[in-house]
Amino acid sequence: EDPSLERHFKGHRDAVTSVDFSLNKKQLASGSMDSCLMIWSMRPQMRAYRFVGHKDAVMCVQFSPSGHLVASGSRDKTVRLWVPSVKGESTVFKAHTATVRSVHFSSDGQSLVTASDDKTVKVWTVHRQKFLFSLSQHINWVRCARFSPDGRLIVSASDDKTIKLWDKTSRECIHSFCEHGGFVNHVDFHPSGTCIAAAGTDNTVKVWDVRMNRLLQHYQGNAVVNSLSFHPSGNYLVTASNDSTLKILDLLEGRLLYTLHGHQGPATCVAFSRAGDLFASGGSDEQVRDW
Repeated sequence: EDPSLERHFKGHRDAVTSVDFSLNKKQLASGSMDSCLMIWSMRPQMRAYRFVGHKDAVMCVQFSPSGHLVASGSRDKTVRLWVPSVKGESTVFKAHTATVRSVHFSSDGQSLVTASDDKTVKVWTVHRQKFLFSLSQHINWVRCARFSPDGRLIVSASDDKTIKLWDKTSRECIHSFCEHGGFVNHVDFHPSGTCIAAAGTDNTVKVWDVRMNRLLQHYQGNAVVNSLSFHPSGNYLVTASNDSTLKILDLLEGRLLYTLHGHQGPATCVAFSRAGDLFASGGSDEQVRDW
């Protein structure tokens, strides 16, 4: 059936930058330029938690695979790990020297990868809460970094107009995809781990094969693409764009399926639930929406 707006969550006082569902879909996390992290309950009449601790805008949030932790990255240069409960306790990771734009857990929940305006990608252990190593070949801000589903590779996207593929064990860059049209705002691995999708300021979504290092698909839109998320089946991709729309792409047929309007102003972030039956979006309109 066609996707439709289920509900919207009000509580942020500035643009929403990031959204993510917990494993069991009971909670939805969002980060905002208002320096707060919100944890929304997906059950009706349940209170939302507002987590205060970051000293500046929260740029990114993600639940751990188990759902027992939430990671956030901020313009205050720190990464925090939160327990998503009433107390909202958190521990602080400090190693970046500029805005942290991206946080991502490995699929086993053991490691965290972060990306920053200090031009580095950093890897941390979650349990010992320790910084492990930096990947430092980008020559401009790094907007996004993600582990592959098997945890062996890391992909990162930078304002140096490259997408870099790294071997986590050897810590070496094994390939650079050059983006001539614009910057890449967001990159992620396909659930199979065989390809990546990149959302660009040149209004495109590109899908690259990481085994052959070649372009597989190219979707041209009408506005800057800020964020994307693969459906767990790997057959669909949802995107969020500056023209306020969310788009669902059918990757098997290589075509646009739906265009959804729900935000006033830019749609900044979007994420499928882990089961793929829901997705959430955030926008400059301070709204979090669930579809």
